[in-house]
Amino acid sequence: MAAQTGLAAAPAFMSRSDVPAFPQVALSAEAAPFTPLGTDGWQLGSSSDAERQFSRCAAKLRALRADSGQLREELNLLFDQLLSENYNTSFDPNINIRPEDVCSLLKHASCLVPLSQEHLVIKLCQLVHHLLNQLKVIMDEQTLDVLLNYTARALKVCSTWTHSGVLLALSTIVYGNGPQCHQHLIDLLGEDGVLLLYSSPSQPDMELRRVALTCMANICLRIPGQPPLDDQYRSVCFRAFLKTLHSPKPSNTDQLFYCMVIQAALKGLQCCLSGGKWKFGGGEELGSVLAALKRLMFQGTPGVSVEWPAVLYPAPLPQYEGLKSAQTPKPTEPPTDSAVPGKVSGNKKRKSRGKGKKTVSEESRGDDGEEDDGEVVPASQKVGGRERGRGDGESLSKASTPSLYPAWKQNTSDSEFSDPEGTAQSKLRLNHGRVRQGALHCLLAVVKGVEKRTLYGYWSSFIPDSPIGGTPPLTLLTIILKDPSPKVRACALQVLSAMLDGSRQFLAVAEDTASPRTSYTPFSFSLATAIRELHRALSLALLAETSPQTLTQVIKCLAYLVANAPYHRLRPGLLSPLWKQMRPYMRHRDVNVRVSVLTLYGALVTTQAPLPEVQLLLRQPESSGSGGSFTPQDSALSWRQRDGSTPSQRSSQTHSPHILRTPGEEDNSSPWLMQLCVSLVTQPREDPSDSEGAGTGGAALEPSPVRLEALQVMSHLVRGYICLVQTYLCEIGQVSARCLGEMDPSIQLHGAKLLEELGTGIIQQYRAENNVPESSRVPVSQVVQFWSEVLSGPLNAALQNEQHPTLQTSACDTLSSILPQAFAQLPEKTQLMCITMLLGLTYSENYLVKTAAVRALGVYILFPCLREDVMFVADTANTILAALDDRSPNVRAKAAWSLGNLTDTLIVNMESVGVDFQEELSDMLLLKMLQAATRASADKDKVKCNAVRALGNLLHFLRQSQMTRSAFQRPLEDAVRALVKTVQSVATMKVRWNACYALGNAFRNPALPLDSAPWSADAFSALCNVVTSCKNFKVRIKSAAALAVPGHRGCYGDTERFICVWRSLAKALENSEDTNDFLEYRYSASLRHTLSQALLHLLKLSQSQDMPALAASLAGEEGKGIKERLIKYLRAEEGGEGAEGERDTGGDSFNPQQRINSLQQTLIRLKGLKAEGEGQTQQESGKEVVVSFMDDVLKTCEEP
Repeated sequence: MAAQTGLAAAPAFMSRSDVPAFPQVALSAEAAPFTPLGTDGWQLGSSSDAERQFSRCAAKLRALRADSGQLREELNLLFDQLLSENYNTSFDPNINIRPEDVCSLLKHASCLVPLSQEHLVIKLCQLVHHLLNQLKVIMDEQTLDVLLNYTARALKVCSTWTHSGVLLALSTIVYGNGPQCHQHLIDLLGEDGVLLLYSSPSQPDMELRRVALTCMANICLRIPGQPPLDDQYRSVCFRAFLKTLHSPKPSNTDQLFYCMVIQAALKGLQCCLSGGKWKFGGGEELGSVLAALKRLMFQGTPGVSVEWPAVLYPAPLPQYEGLKSAQTPKPTEPPTDSAVPGKVSGNKKRKSRGKGKKTVSEESRGDDGEEDDGEVVPASQKVGGRERGRGDGESLSKASTPSLYPAWKQNTSDSEFSDPEGTAQSKLRLNHGRVRQGALHCLLAVVKGVEKRTLYGYWSSFIPDSPIGGTPPLTLLTIILKDPSPKVRACALQVLSAMLDGSRQFLAVAEDTASPRTSYTPFSFSLATAIRELHRALSLALLAETSPQTLTQVIKCLAYLVANAPYHRLRPGLLSPLWKQMRPYMRHRDVNVRVSVLTLYGALVTTQAPLPEVQLLLRQPESSGSGGSFTPQDSALSWRQRDGSTPSQRSSQTHSPHILRTPGEEDNSSPWLMQLCVSLVTQPREDPSDSEGAGTGGAALEPSPVRLEALQVMSHLVRGYICLVQTYLCEIGQVSARCLGEMDPSIQLHGAKLLEELGTGIIQQYRAENNVPESSRVPVSQVVQFWSEVLSGPLNAALQNEQHPTLQTSACDTLSSILPQAFAQLPEKTQLMCITMLLGLTYSENYLVKTAAVRALGVYILFPCLREDVMFVADTANTILAALDDRSPNVRAKAAWSLGNLTDTLIVNMESVGVDFQEELSDMLLLKMLQAATRASADKDKVKCNAVRALGNLLHFLRQSQMTRSAFQRPLEDAVRALVKTVQSVATMKVRWNACYALGNAFRNPALPLDSAPWSADAFSALCNVVTSCKNFKVRIKSAAALAVPGHRGCYGDTERFICVWRSLAKALENSEDTNDFLEYRYSASLRHTLSQALLHLLKLSQSQDMPALAASLAGEEGKGIKERLIKYLRAEEGGEGAEGERDTGGDSFNPQQRINSLQQTLIRLKGLKAEGEGQTQQESGKEVVVSFMDDVLKTCEEP
C-alpha cells in the first residue's frame, strides 16, 4: 500500500495575490519542501538532525493527551516543526526513519486533532502528505483505514475551504491503494460521491476539481503485483475523466489552472487505460476518447484554430472484406462534427527547412527539454494529405502563418523569451507542453490496450494517407515535425512506433506499383501513400531534430516502419535515400543514436530479405552516393570535429564514415555495411569522447551496446544476404572467434549466434528446394576449412563455460549448424569431439543447455555420415530416452523432436541399407523407444506432436519377427491405441495432423496385422470420423491420405469396413467446400485431390464381394458428385494438386494421361472379376454398374 502522490495538489487557501517578498512555493509532490537557509546559504541541520527532530517531535506527540489544556498550541508547534524538515531520501540518502514510526505518529495525531479545529485539520493533512510522500511510506492496513476514515469524516464535517487540503492528503493516502479502499469507495465515487461532485465540470473551484481528479487518478493507479480496481469504479472514474477532457474552459478561469485540471484528468485517464485491454465500451466511447486526445495533442500550439469533432469515427477497412481495393471512405460523422479546414501560406519559404544557418532562437529547440519550450514552431515542412473527415481535416489557420516558420528563420526579437512577462508565459508554455505530453501518453495507452484490428480504422485520423499538395491535416506527423518541445515530439514518436509495431498484416495490403484508377483511389494505394508520407515526414524530422533523445526515437520509429512495410509491393526508391541519410549518424556523439542507427540498418536488411533494392545498396561502394548525406545539423552530430574547424571542413568530415574503414575496404569484395560492422566490433575508436566516455586512450573500443548491435546487423546480413557476404567468410569467422575470446558474456553470446547464422545460411544454400546454383554456393572445401578453424578456436571454451549457460546453449546451436557435407570431411577427431561434447552436455543441470544439446543430436542423427553408424544411433537413442523423462517440458519437447528425427533415420536406413541395419539394432532398444514414445503421446501438445510422429515411424520399422514376440504385442497395441486416441482428441490441429500421418505411416508396414488385430477397426473408424467431421482441412487431407495407404484389400477387413471407408471418403468429397473459414477454404482443392485419389485407390483394390455396395453408392446422387470430382481429378482441372495426398500415399504421377491409364487398368481388372460365394447375382449386377460408371468417366475424360 504505497503512499505517494502522482499529481501535485496545491492548497486552496493559498491566494495568488498574496505573494510575499520571496515567491511562495505550493506544497505539492513536485515542489521542493521548505528548508531553512543560513546566512551563508548552506542548509541548516543534517540528516541526523532531521531524524532527531522527527524522534523528538514524535515522542512529544505521543505524550500528548486529548484533554491537555495547551493541546492546540502544542500540536500547532509540533506540526510546524515536522513540516519544516526535509525527509526526502534524494536530498539525503542517509535519512532512515522507520515506516512503522511514521504510521504510529500519524494514527496518534489523527486521534488528537478534532474535526472542529479546522486549521489543525489542514496542518495534519499537510503533514500526512509531507511524510508519506517524501519518505515513500508503505502503510499497513490499520493505518490506511484510520487515515481514510479521518479524511472521509473531514470531508463531511469540515468547511468547504478545507476540502482541497483534505483531498491533498487523501490523494496521497489512496495512491495505488484503490482496491484496499473498497469500504470508502461508495462515499467517494458513488452516485453522490464527494469526488464526483468536486470533479464535475460544473464545479467553479478549479483547485478543488484538480485535487479531486488527482484523488481519482491515484485510486485508479495500479501498483504491479496488486489486483486492479473494480471495473465498476474504474468505469465511473473513466467517465469523469473523459467528461473533464471534453468540457470547455470556463470563461472566468485562468488558463494555467485549466491546464493543471486537464493534466490531472489525463493522468487519471492514463491510469485507467494502462496495464490491460480496453474495457470502456464500444466504438462511440473509443471515438470520443480519441477525439479528446487528438484535440489535446495540439493544446497551446500556435496557429491551430479549428473546430474539433466530439467523436472520431473509424474508416471502413476493405482489406478485411476479401482483400479487395475499395473506394476511399467518405466521412461518416455528422456534418456538425466535421473539421473546418484552414490554409497555410508561404510554402515556398518553408521548403528550405534545414538549409539555413542556425540562429540563437534555434537553440530553444535544443537538449534542455521542456524548460525552454517556446511558442515558436520549428520544422515547418508540410505534412501533406487531403481531408477525409472524422476530424483529421483540421488544419493550421491562415492568420498564424508567421509562427510556423522555422525557429532559425525568426528574428531574435520575436522570441517569447524577450517578453517582460516571460516567467508567466514560460509557465504556461510548460504546462501546455505537459498537456500535450499527457495526451500522447494516454494515446499510447489506448494504442497498447485496443485491439490492433479495431485501431486500424482510426489510422487516417493520426497518419496522413494522401500525398502532399492539399491542406495539411493535423496528425502525429505535425507534432513530430513542428512541436517546440522535444519531449512532446518524443512522445508522438513513441505513439507512432506503437501503431506501426505489429502492423505488418495490415500494411501488407499496400501497393502502388500500378497506376491508380482516376475514378477512385483504391485502399491499397491510400495505404501505400501513407507509408510514403511516413518516410517523407520522418526523413524531415531526422534532418531537423537536435535533441539526441528525440533523434533516437525518430530512428527507432523508422525501424518500426521499415520492419512492417511491404516494400516488395511498393515502387522502389523509398529505402535508398534513407539508407544514405543514416550514414552520417553513425558518428553521432550520443551512443543511443548510434545504436538506433544500427537497429534501423538491421531492419533494412531483414525486411522481405533478399529485397532487390537493398541488394543494390549493399553492392554499392561505400563512398558512392554519399555526397547527399550531409545534414544541416552535422555540427551537432559530429563528435569528431575540432575547435576552429570551418563549416566546410565539418562538411567534409560528415559525408561518409571514412574513419571506420577496415584495411581491406577498398576492394569492395563485401558489402560496406558488413565492413562497417566489423570495424565497429573490432577496431578501436580514434576519438572515444562520446556521451558514454568509452574508456581512455586511443585503444578504446566502441561502447558495448554499439558492438552488440553491430553483431546483430552482421547476423541479419548473413541470414538474408548470404550470397553477398560469403566472400567475407574468413573475416566473419575471425570476428566471431575474437568475440568468443572476450570476457563480456554478451559479446561472446552474439559472436556464437553470428556463427550459427552463418552455418544456417550455408545449409540453406545446399537445400535442394532453394535451387541455388552450385557456382553461387560456398564451396564445401571452404566450409570445411572454416569449421576446422572455428572448432579449434575458442568455441570449445564456450561449450564448457558452465558459468554462462546461455553461452553454452548458443554454442550447442552453433554445432548443430554445420553443413552435413562439411561435417563428413572434418577430421575424425573433430567429429568425435563434437559428438562427445553434445552427449556430455545432455546431462547438464541447466535445462537450456540440455535442451540445445538434445536438439543438436537430433540434427546430427540426420547426417548421412552418421545415420548408418549403429553405435551412434544407439548412443543418441539412449540419450534422447533419458531426456524424455526430464522434468522440464522444453527438454521433453526437444527430445520428442529428436526422437522423431531418429526414427526418420531408421526408415531411411531401412530403405537404403535394408534388413542388415534392422537386425543390427537392438530389439530391446526399439521396445524402449516404442514405450517411451507411447508415454510421450500423453504429454503436453508440444511433446505429443513429435511423439506421435515417432510412433508412426517405429510401427513402420518393426519387423514381422518382432511383432510376433510376446514382449512387443502389448506395447504395439498401446502404441496404435495412443495414435487413435490422439486422432480423436481435442488437441491442437498440428498434433492431430501428425497423428493421422503417423497412422498412415504405420499402415505402410506390410507386417502390421491390419486384417486381424483388435485395434484395426478403431484405427479405421477414427480416420473415417475425422475425414468427414474435422473443421481443419489439413487434418482431413492427412486422414484421407492415411486411408489410401494399405496396399492390399485384406488390410481393410470385411466388406462392411471397406464400404464404411468408401462412404466416409465420398461424404468428405461431397462436403469438401463446406467451411466458414476462408483460411481453410484455400485447402479445399488439395482435399478434393486427395479424396479423389483415395476413392480410385479403393476401386483399384475392390473385390467382387464389394460390388453391390459400391454400385449402390455410385448409382445414386452420391455417384453423380463422385463422377464430377473424379473427372476433374483425372483431367487435372483443379489447382492445388498440392498434393498432400500423392506425396503421402506414394500415388501416381500428376500427368493426367498416366492417371487415366491407371484407371483403365483398374477397369480391365474389374471386368475380369468372378463372382464368389453367396449373392453371385448381386455381385455381377453390381459389377456392371461399377464398370459402367468407370466407362462413363473414361469416355468423358477422353472427350476433347
